[in-house]
Amino acid sequence: METPETASVKNNRSRNTIKESTGERIFYFFNYLLFILMGVVTLFPFLNLIAKSLSSEAAVISGMVTLFPVDIQFGTYQYVLKDSMFINSFKVSVLITTVGTALSLFMTALAAYPLSKPRLRGRKFFILMYVFTMLFSGGLIPTYLLMHKLGLINQLPVLFLPAMISVFNMLIIKNYFESLPESLEESAKIDGASNLRILYKITLPLSMPVFATIALFYAVGFWNDFFASMIYINSPEKKPMQLYLKELLVSASDAFISGGNVINIDAAMNMTPQAIQAASILLATIPILLVYPFLQKYFVKGVLIGSVKG
Repeated sequence: METPETASVKNNRSRNTIKESTGERIFYFFNYLLFILMGVVTLFPFLNLIAKSLSSEAAVISGMVTLFPVDIQFGTYQYVLKDSMFINSFKVSVLITTVGTALSLFMTALAAYPLSKPRLRGRKFFILMYVFTMLFSGGLIPTYLLMHKLGLINQLPVLFLPAMISVFNMLIIKNYFESLPESLEESAKIDGASNLRILYKITLPLSMPVFATIALFYAVGFWNDFFASMIYINSPEKKPMQLYLKELLVSASDAFISGGNVINIDAAMNMTPQAIQAASILLATIPILLVYPFLQKYFVKGVLIGSVKG
């Protein structure tokens, strides 16, 4: 039989439950509102670029274009895709990103695997030397002189060889290797497997999440880098996409520099430079946008597992 005291306790509990659920609803409401606002703010520049690239010359010049295109036209994209400098720089960026990412993963794995083994003599010293390079560097002028001495100036390998190993990425992979069970390696050694065979037959197949994550880090870094090409590359036909976009964005309002020639955009297709710039930037982001969805699921898993152990 329910006593008055028991009924009072139940009523208090129900009131507290109602209060908690109301508070949670308010909390979730403001969270969703904040995330929506952040999403809108983040997408606004991207949507503005799309709208400008698809809008007519008069609409862009008059400032009518914000989030939606006005007087839709596709001539801008036709012009950009027919531009030989754009196509050439796109090919150069794809080549640098593909080769650079593959070589970087290979070299990073070779560096991370021995450093993940406590039995390696001088392990702490080698790790310290790697970390030291994260804090201090020789500087731009000594690096340029080294590249010149090696004969890499104005050569495509200069855009990925100096950046083949990122210490941060190497440490993430090293920590991931340390999280793998030692029994797997011991069993392989009993069967007569060498260290390289263990690395490529056992360790690497088990490390696909972290390698997918690091591969995307490297790929985005190589694709977005323009500073190295601005310093080391002189030939227009060897300029990557980002340097091409940089020159396009800093050019004059009625012309842009392409391969050393000044091309009047208005005279060419009666389009604004802003529309040409917007279309070029959007086309340059497509490769990363296509790759990211396939590797995004590995992001959290790869980085978290690789950062648990120190």
